[in-house]
Amino acid sequence: MEYALTDKTPDQLATECLIVGIHENSGLSEAAAAVDRALGGAISAIVQRGDIEGKPGQTLPLVSTSGKAERVLLVGMGAAGELKPAQYKEAVARAAQAAADLRAATVANFLPSVPVKDRSPAWALEQAVVATEDALYRFDRLKTRAPARPVPQSCIFGTPVGPEAAAREALAAGSAIARAVSFAKDLANLPGNMCTPSYLAEQAQGLGTRAGLKVSVLEKTDMETLGMGALLAVARGTHEPAKLIVLEYHGNGTSAPIALVGKGVTFDAGGISLKPPANMDEMKFDMCGAATVLATVQAAAELTLPINLIGIVPATENLPGGSAIKPGDIVTSLSGQTIEILNTDAEGRLILCDALSYAERFKPAAVIDIATLTGACVIALGAQAGGLMSNDEALAHELEQAGQEAADRIWPLPLWEEYQKQLDSNFADMANIGGREAGTITAACFLSRFTEAYPWAHLDIAGIAYKSGKEKGATGRPIPLLVEFLRRRARLS
Repeated sequence: MEYALTDKTPDQLATECLIVGIHENSGLSEAAAAVDRALGGAISAIVQRGDIEGKPGQTLPLVSTSGKAERVLLVGMGAAGELKPAQYKEAVARAAQAAADLRAATVANFLPSVPVKDRSPAWALEQAVVATEDALYRFDRLKTRAPARPVPQSCIFGTPVGPEAAAREALAAGSAIARAVSFAKDLANLPGNMCTPSYLAEQAQGLGTRAGLKVSVLEKTDMETLGMGALLAVARGTHEPAKLIVLEYHGNGTSAPIALVGKGVTFDAGGISLKPPANMDEMKFDMCGAATVLATVQAAAELTLPINLIGIVPATENLPGGSAIKPGDIVTSLSGQTIEILNTDAEGRLILCDALSYAERFKPAAVIDIATLTGACVIALGAQAGGLMSNDEALAHELEQAGQEAADRIWPLPLWEEYQKQLDSNFADMANIGGREAGTITAACFLSRFTEAYPWAHLDIAGIAYKSGKEKGATGRPIPLLVEFLRRRARLS
């Protein structure tokens, strides 16, 4: 969709669908009040009658009997001055869906002019773009008879951001984030027979060409030469060749880069420790960390952030072939540490540990890995927040604050030394699992043994990267969080 800004009042705009906010207790937003005057008090009468209560996310379409808009869409925005960020995003999403249901080709949206608690008008404008694109996204490219669902082609936002430059910056940021989220969703929603490690490498190379990035793809022989025994062990059960994909974005001279490492298991059957059949199809989403890294690098390049950024994606399948690793096998990682594999379905940490060791060569200012790593994180935090564990308190705080600002939350879990003993092995330096207790934390403890050379944070996104059930599909999280984190770092550069 094309987005633009306007300084006109809502009653002056000719559009197929004009969106304005309604507050609880019969209150009208400023935009709604202006339209109400143009319509001779029609909106006030509807609100007084109780046809819409103003609760966040409620929608009510009206056919305009005067004024320039063909239809007016009333959207509940809660009590005036009390609208929370999550409620605002939900209201914008509902409005976008309602406009699509009305088959409106052109939309004028004045919801960003409604104050959001503890957030700026620029934030509201940026998030309006992200929420709108998220609500309208559909993945139907593989359907031969995709259902017809017209969506708006253009949207004009009315907002009191202030200086035009600030408004345009917010609009550009929202658009870049929205495109990155859609890119990641497209990758993750593809089936495993299409989105293979080789396909991810091709997508990275295409991104490099479009965005002017340096892209390197390490093949099996390269990884064997380096000694990436943990990553290659996971790939032994599949015919698809493993890849280590490296993207480099240089936006700030010779300053130390931020490195993002994304788990890229394009299909995870569990290996010899085979997963149960129910919902195994969702294991195509086990590369959401990889999709997040590619998309975040894309957004950083599009926004020309003045930072240096490294994206590293270890990519493979995890299948139970005749050559697959077995429980009890011992492998040697790139770091030289040996690992006893007690469960082949704990494969994500095996490919990540070699990628984290590889990241050290870039002398990073910080490293963040992103992975759909543990079901235990889903049990602990559900679909509301990702898990955060770190060896650096300041970095963890930065990420948590960025998540709050972006309405893409994470929650810290402890990484205490006491948990490390659960990884003890009689036969190797460590085991790859630590038992049933604190599974999310012991997975992070495992990774921490490969990150002693730099500040590091681990984001377990198993609960937030995709949805199950009727709404099955990738979410694009935590891209908004990471882009906000990088923007904050860029402002400090």
